[in-house]
Amino acid sequence: MRLTVFWQRMAEHFGKGYADTFARDHVMSELGGRTVHQALDAGWEAKDVWRAVCTAMNVPYEKR
Repeated sequence: MRLTVFWQRMAEHFGKGYADTFARDHVMSELGGRTVHQALDAGWEAKDVWRAVCTAMNVPYEKR
């Protein structure tokens, strides 16, 4: 998954204004105690981060 697709999906699910705030502030156990930005900066693949977000935030299957 390209980062552009990842951020598009984040914006679609959380809203354009909140997606980045969520990604900066929400620490997730699914990401090893990291935020989305920290996980991406640490080298996590965007698809794996998106899967973690989907699991943690109960994103509907059809949007995954």
